[in-house]
Order: sequence, then C-alpha cells, then structure tokens
Amino acid sequence: MGSIQTPITMRSSAILESSCGYLLQELQMIWDEVGEDQYEREKVLLDLEQECLEVYRRKVDSANISRARLHQELAESEAEFTHLLLSLGERSLPGRPEKMAGTLKEQLDSITPVLREMQLRKEERMNQFRAVQGQIQKISAEIAGQSEYDDSSSTVIVNENDLSLKKLEEYQIELQRLHKEKSDRLQRVEKYISTVQNLSTTLGMDSSVIITKVHPSLNELCGISKNISDSILAKLNSTVESLEEEKKTRLEKLHHLGKALTNLWNLMDTPYEDRQLFSHVTKLLSVSSAEISNPGSLTLDTIKQAEAEVERLDHLKASKMKELFLKKQIELEEICNRSHMEIPSQSEMDNIMNLINSGEIDHADLLMSMDEQISRAREEASSRKTIMEKVEKWMLARDEERWLEEYMRDENRYSVSRGAHRNLKRAERARITVNKLPALVDLLIAKTKSWEEERTKVFLYDEVPLLAMLEEYNLSRQEREEEKQRQREKKKVQSQVVVEQENLFGSRPSTSSRRLSNMSLNGGFSTATALNRRLSLGIQQLGSNSINSPTQGLSFIKEGKKAQGQKMSVQQSLVSHPREETASVVPTFSGPLSP
Repeated sequence: MGSIQTPITMRSSAILESSCGYLLQELQMIWDEVGEDQYEREKVLLDLEQECLEVYRRKVDSANISRARLHQELAESEAEFTHLLLSLGERSLPGRPEKMAGTLKEQLDSITPVLREMQLRKEERMNQFRAVQGQIQKISAEIAGQSEYDDSSSTVIVNENDLSLKKLEEYQIELQRLHKEKSDRLQRVEKYISTVQNLSTTLGMDSSVIITKVHPSLNELCGISKNISDSILAKLNSTVESLEEEKKTRLEKLHHLGKALTNLWNLMDTPYEDRQLFSHVTKLLSVSSAEISNPGSLTLDTIKQAEAEVERLDHLKASKMKELFLKKQIELEEICNRSHMEIPSQSEMDNIMNLINSGEIDHADLLMSMDEQISRAREEASSRKTIMEKVEKWMLARDEERWLEEYMRDENRYSVSRGAHRNLKRAERARITVNKLPALVDLLIAKTKSWEEERTKVFLYDEVPLLAMLEEYNLSRQEREEEKQRQREKKKVQSQVVVEQENLFGSRPSTSSRRLSNMSLNGGFSTATALNRRLSLGIQQLGSNSINSPTQGLSFIKEGKKAQGQKMSVQQSLVSHPREETASVVPTFSGPLSP
C-alpha cells in the first residue's frame, strides 16, 4: 500500500509547488509593477510561510486527534466486548479472531458488528432477568400479603455484571419454588375456606361474613386475588379452631340436653310421638364432633328449643315428683319382696315424702338416690339368686316332708279308694326329695356363709337370718330323728313285754294299747320340752345376729310355734294310733314301702 500512496503524495506536492510558484511569480510581477521595496517583499513572503506552517500544523494536529480517537474507540469497543463476554458468562464469540490486523478503521469496523451482537444478547438476557425477577417480586409480594401488587410501579434492578445462564437458572429455580409455595398456600386457603363453610353450615352461621371478616380478598365476590400471607393463614387457622371449639361446645350442650330429655321422658313415660319432636337431639348422643356434618345440626335455635323443652319437663317433673317417687318406692319394694330382702323403713319413706311436699329436697338428687337404691337392690338380688333358688327348693322339700308325715299318719292310706294310687306315687317322690334334704341344707349353709363373708353382712330371709333358720331346721330334724329312734327302742321293749305277758297270761290288747299310749304321751311331753329349749336357743341366736325388728323375732317365734304344733299333732297321732308308730319312721329310709 505504501507504493500506491507515494506517487499520489508526490503528484500532490508537484501540483502544489507549481500552483504556489505561479502565484509567487504573479506576486513578483505585481510588486515589480508597483515598485515594492525588498523589505516589504521579504516580510510578506515570511508571513506566507508562517501561515502555511500553521495550516499544516493544524491539519497534523487534527489527524493526530482523529487517530487517538480511533484508538480510544477501538480500546473501548474491545473493553466493552470483553465485559459483555464476562457478564454473559461466555468465554469467546464464535467467528471472531483472537488478534485483529489492519488499520484502526478496519479493526474498528471489524469489531463493531460483533459488539452490536453482544449488546443485543445482553439486552435479551436482561429482559429474561427482568421477567424472572419481576415474577419473583410479584409472588413474594403476594406471599407477604401485598395482594394489590402493581407491576408498572415496581422497579426491577438487574445486576448487569452477572447475566450468566447459571445466575438465570438460579432465579428460575427460586421462581419455581415460589410458584410451588404459592400453590400450596392457595390450597391451604381453599381448604380453610371449605372447612369454614362446612362448619358454618353445621352451626347455622353465614360463612361469607366470617370469611370476609378474616380478609376481604378471600371472598370471591370482591374480585381480587386472595391474600395468602402467613398472617391470613394464621387467622384462618384460628377461625377454624374457634368454630371447632364452638361446635364441640354446642354438641356438649346438646349431649347434656339429650340425656336430660331421655331421663325425663323415661321418668314420666312420655309417649313416642312427643319424643319424636326432639329425635334430632337424642340422635346426637352417640355421635362425636368429627362425625357431625349435617346442615343446621348444631344451630342456636336447636339448642334453645331443647333447653325450653327440658325446662318445661322439669316443671312438669316437679309436679309429678310424688308420683314418680311412689313408683320408684313400689319398684324397690317389689324387688325386695321378690328376693325376700329387707325393705326400707316406712318412717324413712314418710320423711322423704314430707321433704317433697315442702320442696326442701332436690328432685334430681332424690331420683338419683332412688335409682341407686334400686340398682343396689337389683345387684344384691342378683347375688342372692343362686341361694334363693336353693331356698325355694328347700321350702318345697319341707312342704313335701310335712305332707309325707301327715300321709304316714293316715290309717286309711292303703285303702282302695279314688286317688290312693296317686298318693302312693307322690309319697315315693316325697321320700326321694326328703332324702336329699340334708345335702341341700349343707350346700345352702356353705353358700350363705360364703355370701356373708364376701359382703360382710347377714343374709336375711324375710327379715330373719337364713343361717339361723337352717341351723334351727337341722337341730329340729336331728331331734326328731333321735325321738323316733327312742320311740322305736321303747316300742321294741314294749313288744317284747307284751309277747312275754301273752305267753304267760294270754293276750291283753286293751292294756298294752293303754300302756303304749301313755308312753307315747310321755314321749310327746319330752319332745315339747326339747322344742321349747330349741326355741329359746333360736331367739338367742337371732339376737346375736343383730335382729333389730320385732317383726323378725315374732315371725321366728311363730315359725317355732308352728313346728311345735306340728310335733304335738304327731304326738297326739301316736297316742291315738300306736300301731302306726312303726310306719312313721319309714320316711327316714330310702326305698319304697309295701302296703
């Protein structure tokens, strides 16, 4: 390129010199014609030379400045290109040489399009950063509770020194996390709102008012995005908890009212039709709080209606308390009578009735006390059931024993008459039953003692200790057996005497009969004396068993007198019928008798 530029410079210089020489000649001709002196001529030429130098100097300076500017522009472009590479996180641009050659303008022209491309990339990358950071700011504002976030008023500050794809990816990951958190919070808010609506429906409340009170944005009618901040979630959680607590409180009230209604209905025998009016209340007795979701199940109106009904029944119960008490008293007496237990004293019941009339006793406590007494009576009756069944068997066996004794005293029991064969069969069955009496009595005594040890109280039967009755029976039975044994021995001796007299003097039936009757009478007197002795011992035993009621002692004395009467009748039978004495001892042996 130097060989091309040199002729152009020389040609320009030659043209300049020829032009300047021509002008200088024309100036010499003018000076010669004017007659200018030599001094002035030299001065003008010197000025012309100075002016030419100044013009050249200005041109050189301008060229130097232009060159320096080009160097600066090239350096700035290279620096900017390097900065863009670093900020964008790229090592180099494909297609650009590492070292540039050529003039400054050529170098500048070669870097300018590359630099423009990098600037476009930077602008595009910055737009991506602005979009991602803008969304991050918006979602963060929504999470923070700024539901009225304005995109136009927000300023997104992008760090131009770090526009790498790695940094952009970090922002995108943060944006995805915020999107997930926002979605989770929206789901929680929707779940809370749904729970509030369900609870409000069950409690009979307006859910929209409750939700709007928490925050207006939660109401869909407001038309703004929902506030999903931590404070709103805490308020929603607190609202749900308060509604749940209110639900439990109302359910407990209805449980209490339902139990009260049920008790009052049962006490006053309320008809089924009247109970159906509040069946929706009693159905909740077996339902927990979590299981109730029917609309209007726990409204305040329902509670007020149930309270009013309970109050009405309470007033009605107060007027019928005397009737209810009498019914409970009759029920308690029936339980005691069926199990032959001690009945509460009449004076105690009269005192309670006086308190009812005066209004000085709590009706609920009274009924609860009566129910407790009935429950204890039922429990004791249940514990006495086994023993009472054995006592009933013992009573029946005693009746059979008495019947058998009377039957054996009948002289015509073997006669051919209507019903005689049935009596014979019954006698056989009675002998079997009587033979089982000792074992039954022993079992009863063992069970009664076990019952008394377990409950530390005396087992009473119609206000008489059962053990005393059983022991008295055993003693009486033993004495009867001993008396029969003595009678058999006396009869045996008398029979031998009669036989000897008959052998010596002949038969004297009237005398032997009279002697036998006298001996039987003597035996009867001894039996009565033994019975009186047992009676006195029985009364002492009853006293040791704490019999407080005179009725109990009287009943026991009556029982003793009855037994004494039976024994006297036996002795009279022996006096009138001495020949039957031998047959009267047969029931003590097992096995049939021949007629």
